[in-house]
Amino acid sequence: MTSRRAEHERYLKSILSNSLSSGHPSKEAIERYRKSSPTYYNKLKLGLMNKYKDWDLLDIEGSSVIENIYGETLRIRRREKLDFHLEDKKDEIKNELSSNLKLIPGIGYQTESRLKENNYHTIYDLLQHDKYSHKAQKALNRIERNCFVSDFKLLKESSKYPMDHSQPIDKNRTLKALSSLDPFNLKFMDIETLGLSNVPIILIGIAEIKGKWIESNQYLLRDIEEEPAVIEAYLSHLDEASVHVTYNGASFDIPYIKNRAHYYRMDYNLDQIHYDLIYPARNLWKDVLPNCKLTTIEENLFGIKREDDVPGAFIPDYYQSYLKENNIGPLIPIIEHNRMDIVSLASFLMKIYEESF
Repeated sequence: MTSRRAEHERYLKSILSNSLSSGHPSKEAIERYRKSSPTYYNKLKLGLMNKYKDWDLLDIEGSSVIENIYGETLRIRRREKLDFHLEDKKDEIKNELSSNLKLIPGIGYQTESRLKENNYHTIYDLLQHDKYSHKAQKALNRIERNCFVSDFKLLKESSKYPMDHSQPIDKNRTLKALSSLDPFNLKFMDIETLGLSNVPIILIGIAEIKGKWIESNQYLLRDIEEEPAVIEAYLSHLDEASVHVTYNGASFDIPYIKNRAHYYRMDYNLDQIHYDLIYPARNLWKDVLPNCKLTTIEENLFGIKREDDVPGAFIPDYYQSYLKENNIGPLIPIIEHNRMDIVSLASFLMKIYEESF
């Protein structure tokens, strides 16, 4: 009983030490509080304005002015070494799909069980079946197409029907299709805005795999009127083969861009296949990490701790200070925050892919 009580007291002490209400808060709790206070971020902003008071936007590494049909805007381009690779799952996908008879219309768990008892173990075997041979051939035509879109759709369909009815649904299964995709088509993206709805996007970042490098392009509003040019610059990176990779982008970033593009009556296509990594991250780590914020995952899984990172809640004030004071200092952490987000997504995707399978 005594040892249990002592263990319980140690546990309570460790929990309370992470709270400022404790008589003896930990250094981590004090630092967390300090960095959540408006006073801290106001001092940081003033320090940045002093540091960059003589800078111009074009002094930022990789920056240049670009022009498109909507006018001019600023682009910041950076390259970093990255050995991006995903294990080839093509044969595994083919075997997995061809073994799932439920991909054929009219076959459910009971029918599949009876067919397998009669030695129809794969869709290939069903080519000899009187009733299902035609449907089996159609299904195999899809499976043997060996392209990303086909694999993605089939894996998404098959994820609704586990091989065994008692097994949980594999919610990360569609990630396997990435082994059939040219990595260049992955578009790691993130936006920064002046609020949560119906206000301008001030920065769009997109990163792409180019050989052994990851190249980031960030499009920044030098003033509010440049928003259509920024959106158009982002859209220029996309085509029908593109695949969005975001963190919470399915519910925020992509709908937000659509809304702003619609506001300006712009032509756009943002309905490409989308991997929002917040969902596979939750599937993998919701029970082992304090939360599934991107910065939490960076710190716990990659050992990356951001310095002077500015949370989204403070970004509107920082941007307005840039406009009012004509001082780029407050923009620097916004740009770096966005760049780290999009570049981190590539390593993050590799980690999720590896741990999912």
